Amino acid sequence: MTLEGHDLTIGYSDRTVGAGINVSLKTGEVLALLGPNGSGKTTLLKTLLGLLPPKAGDIRLDGISLATRSARERAQAIAYVPQTHIATFAFAVETVVLMGRTAHGNLFSRPTAHDHAVAQAALERFGIGALAGRPYTMISGGERQLVLLARALAQEPQFVVLDEPTASLDFGNQGKVMNEIRQLARSGHGVLFTTHDPNHALRAADRACLLRNGEKCGDGPVQDVLNSAMLETLYGAPVTRVTDASGTTAFLPG
Repeated sequence: MTLEGHDLTIGYSDRTVGAGINVSLKTGEVLALLGPNGSGKTTLLKTLLGLLPPKAGDIRLDGISLATRSARERAQAIAYVPQTHIATFAFAVETVVLMGRTAHGNLFSRPTAHDHAVAQAALERFGIGALAGRPYTMISGGERQLVLLARALAQEPQFVVLDEPTASLDFGNQGKVMNEIRQLARSGHGVLFTTHDPNHALRAADRACLLRNGEKCGDGPVQDVLNSAMLETLYGAPVTRVTDASGTTAFLPG
């Protein structure tokens, strides 16, 4: 299955953010979207999800226009993990994860035993099973991010779209999320995530798409696209590439 954006113009009713954008993602692969603040990354994600209509162009899910799919069909195919989420109600963590199951049932229907099993498995996968009964408002920001990841997994989608998934996580949990992104691809999901850290893209992604001022300035395998010259052009700042004795590469600003 594929998720594709064809010749997209993206933006809002009062302004255009980007134009002429083509992007594609297959199940079983990870695509990292990089770019400076204001480059259009989040707007592109919301357009691919169908949350924002494209100003021009088309989004296709397995060759069929996303505009023809119902909200339920979209939810069954694509899960979204936002960068931030403001906790308002003190739902139990398990209840928040169970919300991902509404794509397969009814918002007002009672969760089935299978729904509970799927939710618990998602919590355990991220190592937060012990939080199931805790109020969502009473856990840390990093734990909330892991709960949102579990909710997306409970949706059982083909594609998972994440906006800055490590933004509020500590160093250890960043590594856990990057590992889970790779595992999602191994289990057949297509994963698209935005990041400001090219090292996360190097570690977790198969391909990278570079976006600057609403235009794509690079797209391809991470090892080909992510180099010092390309990153300096992308961010308008010096970038240093370092390689250790094992051959592992990392990029540092300045």
